[in-house]
Amino acid sequence: MRKLSCLLIAALLLASCAPHMGPKETGGTLLGAGTGALIGSQIGGGRGTMVAVAVGTLAGALIGQGVGQSLDRADRLAMERNAQYALENTRTQTATTWVNPDSGNHGSILPVETYQTRTGDYCREYVQTVVIGGERQQAYGTACRQPDGTWRVIR
Repeated sequence: MRKLSCLLIAALLLASCAPHMGPKETGGTLLGAGTGALIGSQIGGGRGTMVAVAVGTLAGALIGQGVGQSLDRADRLAMERNAQYALENTRTQTATTWVNPDSGNHGSILPVETYQTRTGDYCREYVQTVVIGGERQQAYGTACRQPDGTWRVIR
């Protein structure tokens, strides 16, 4: 976990050193880096895992930067509202969609599994799809319900 934190901090430092990146690119870079690191951490064992985490962090950062460049505030709000609604109200294997009529960007979220942790928290695994300028991006994640009723992405 400590090594993973170091890699994410490195991604943050890299993102902050790039003068051409705005808040959308920085946010996308960090989100992508975190996702990439998580995926990388599931591969290999021992030193192989660390290499996979590093590669996943960098690849995710580059992909995330591209998505971040393309999503405006209205897109992100629509996507976030849809995610909260889908995780709280939709049945497993039922997708909900969002669209920004101004940008034409759209996406969906599909809860694929719902479970309760040992501590009693409800969590859902999901697939999120975003279409930006006709290009489709897909991500997998897990979110858990918070005491206030909102869902927080944990992976």
